[in-house]
Amino acid sequence: MTSAYATQQDTEIFSVATVSDFFELLKPRVMTLVVFIGFVGLVLAPGHVHPFLALVAVLCIALGAGAAGAINMWYERDIDAVMGRTKNRPLPQGRVNPDEALAFGIVLTILAVGLMGVALNWTAAALLVFASFFYVFIYTIWLKRRTPQNIVIGGAAGAFPPMIGWAAVTGTVTIESILLFALIFLWTPPHFWALALYKNEDYKKAGIPMLPVVAGERATKQQIILYSLIMTPFVLAPYFAHIAGIAYLVGAVVLHGLFVLGSFRIWRDTTHKSARVLFGYSIFYLFALFALMLLDKGV
Repeated sequence: MTSAYATQQDTEIFSVATVSDFFELLKPRVMTLVVFIGFVGLVLAPGHVHPFLALVAVLCIALGAGAAGAINMWYERDIDAVMGRTKNRPLPQGRVNPDEALAFGIVLTILAVGLMGVALNWTAAALLVFASFFYVFIYTIWLKRRTPQNIVIGGAAGAFPPMIGWAAVTGTVTIESILLFALIFLWTPPHFWALALYKNEDYKKAGIPMLPVVAGERATKQQIILYSLIMTPFVLAPYFAHIAGIAYLVGAVVLHGLFVLGSFRIWRDTTHKSARVLFGYSIFYLFALFALMLLDKGV
């Protein structure tokens, strides 16, 4: 699907791009959470890495995530132009040349992966490049416009950061890092489906088969509740796997209880107010869970 607006913009000469426009291509708000959970994975990993190399690893995770976001914006500039929450992005507004945005994303990806491999290890670099590949090719290009399960499968891309941080220290993938991956993987669908409930018209307009568009609100609310319950053992897993201690366990029980409660409130709510609340809370929720792991680590 390519809007006439986006096609017209692609044929124009772009000369108004600023540094802030290119920074916006990196999806900085999303990147902030990605970098934080990647940093937590690095800190929780057994072993030691020099603080400077730890900083390099975090920088590589940030660059890799931002680069994937830039390529995503390049590919989705047609649907971004017709959705209310994305129409003011640099590409739909014609502030950045699409070719420059694509090149920007590719160069940053190569830089991030190469630096991670040379400075830390190639296991972490391989995970980083696979996460980028998954987000761009599996989620953005293949799944998003084809199936309502797009975010279920594609959400794996956003679950890699703690595993990458862990591998940066240990050079391995362990059951502990997989548990952290699983926690984020299961958090992603209810997080995005809450957004999709109150942005349903946007997704319809863009022709994106998000679950509320294809299956309706009732089915979407059922899935949100189901995932919030399925998440429970994985929320508790960091304690039982000795990744975090009792402070995490107590905090996680409270945080997750509120998450489950929020999902049930969506079921009873005939408006989209509860969906908005759950979407906002879900971001804080994930941040708080990983912050509690850091606290238990003594950071």
